[in-house]
Amino acid sequence: MSEADGRALWARVRARIKAAVGEDVFASWFARIELEEIVGDLAHLSAPTRFLCSWVQSNYSDRILEAFRQDAAEIARLQITLRINGQARVKLAPPPADAPGREAASAPQPAPATPRLVRDNSAQKGDALSGSAVDPRMTFATFVAGTPNEIALGVAKQVANAVTSGTVSFNPVYIHSTVGLGKSHLLNAIAHAAISADATRNVVYLTADHFMYHFITAVQRQSAIGFKEWLRRVDLLLIDDMQFLQGKSATEFGHTLGTLLTGAKQVVVAADAPPRDLEMLDERVRSRLSGGLVVPITGFDFDLRRSIVQRRADQASERFGMHFPAPVIDYIARAVVSHGRDLDGAVNRLVAANQLTGELITVPLAEKTLGDLIRARETRRVRIEDILRIVSRHYKVPRNELLSSRRSRDVVRPRQIAMYLAKALTSRSLPEIGRRFGGRDHTTVLHSVRKVEQMMRDDGELCQEIELLKRMLED
Repeated sequence: MSEADGRALWARVRARIKAAVGEDVFASWFARIELEEIVGDLAHLSAPTRFLCSWVQSNYSDRILEAFRQDAAEIARLQITLRINGQARVKLAPPPADAPGREAASAPQPAPATPRLVRDNSAQKGDALSGSAVDPRMTFATFVAGTPNEIALGVAKQVANAVTSGTVSFNPVYIHSTVGLGKSHLLNAIAHAAISADATRNVVYLTADHFMYHFITAVQRQSAIGFKEWLRRVDLLLIDDMQFLQGKSATEFGHTLGTLLTGAKQVVVAADAPPRDLEMLDERVRSRLSGGLVVPITGFDFDLRRSIVQRRADQASERFGMHFPAPVIDYIARAVVSHGRDLDGAVNRLVAANQLTGELITVPLAEKTLGDLIRARETRRVRIEDILRIVSRHYKVPRNELLSSRRSRDVVRPRQIAMYLAKALTSRSLPEIGRRFGGRDHTTVLHSVRKVEQMMRDDGELCQEIELLKRMLED
């Protein structure tokens, strides 16, 4: 692989990781990671501190490998080495072609491969049809339960038990919440429990992006029938991040859903909005999803936030021998009120601060280290669904028109303003915003943002109008 190709690949990998873990976690652990080289099936990364090398290798190697495999399926191993003065201390050279024994002896010990929860032996070796990688840490045992998520947890456990017994109680099951409240954790946990109890069950876990990739690849290779047959042989299908499903892939999901439900096969879906708000899905598909068991996960209360922080602090204490005093745990639980990933990020930051500076973990250290995280979360979290609803109501334009390809002025201007608000008020990237607005390209979103900014400079009334929309969204 050329150096230019490697840089382009690493840029795509970083973008996937950032979208998966969020901006705060990415800034804490991935911003200073660099790609050194790719040698055979090994991706060689570097980091500026030993602690960062160890932490990322131990906690995120599976996630990084999965991000690489979406573009380079041959990459199966990961090594992170120390970088000093901009240079990695170790450069990996490819082994001599005539010395396979030497390669085995000198190669770094591979990280354990992420399990693929797909039990379908009819696929030939090398076939791309496989589920998304499942996080081995996301099990029922590691899920922190509380009042806001106890119903969703109970339903998830019942689904896992029902699959192993061959019975279906609720179908489909649809779990929804804002980002970082445990939807993906529950889907991963269901997959783990189902396979652990009965390895003969055909369980497939797919993110929406992976579903679209499989479908588009199948169409390009003229093997769409094989793709459909593969999906319809499953006993349990789990689809994560449904809100990102777009275009013909969404239509294909509707057909698959109908077939699986007719055959009494279990389907579990997770998204960040209820079925009625998924405009990219056909009305009949939304109706089918709504007709199953729809389970919301509400915002975390103080008790659940404290339990999560306590669990993460206990894990850090076991791993690094550090102490999290009760006042620090209380402070994080009260100050970080957004979601579970931010709570994880808060604990990770304090761990890093303690390891890098040797400073004891105290409330003053937490105030200093978490200040920007707390300030960034003080205002109400705005979702793109909220923006679509408010803009649609304010300008009297139906939501489906905002997502359509219509180019009339009465639709284009509200659509551009909605995209501008999505960029200004949410943490979504330009490609993500484009997907949510009818599958548009990120360049279209960027053009809309710049267009609205120019109009605001020239039109004081428009500035006031957009400020009003912002207040409506943040109140």
